[in-house]
Amino acid sequence: MAFPCTQILASLPSSLNIIGQDIYIMATDEIKTLVEQELEFEIKYFTPTERSATESGIRRIQYLAGRFCAKKAVLKSLKIEPDSHTSWLEIEVQRLPTGEPSVVLYGSCQKIAAELGIAKWLLSISHVSAYATASAIALGSSADAIALGSSAKAIALSPNSPGLS
Repeated sequence: MAFPCTQILASLPSSLNIIGQDIYIMATDEIKTLVEQELEFEIKYFTPTERSATESGIRRIQYLAGRFCAKKAVLKSLKIEPDSHTSWLEIEVQRLPTGEPSVVLYGSCQKIAAELGIAKWLLSISHVSAYATASAIALGSSADAIALGSSAKAIALSPNSPGLS
């Protein structure tokens, strides 16, 4: 049985390498508190497109927490340490017509990605009522990157693999 990650790896051009990757998880209550206590939180951290989501109540909090995790993972993949000078609006998490999340970069984040040779992003977002998580993988052709050689593309996971319960 093949898993989606195996299919994704198999579909990538052999010239792409992993340039950066990160995974971030957080309690959704953290975002809920920030939204309730900081009036400008959504405007400071989310683009108009991201804020225009129709979700409301707890679903909106989960949505925002997932997007926040995705942005944090993208920043770390770009080797940027989030701080008070970080422009969170330079990273936009969009939803493709297929439902798949995608990354759009602007400004200095776009410039750093170009300098690193990033050509493609793989992004995964998940949430439950109490937690949100996101994984970002930056792919490109940089010589310093980790090669995704043919052996990586041949990975086949079985349902009995450790950690897949």
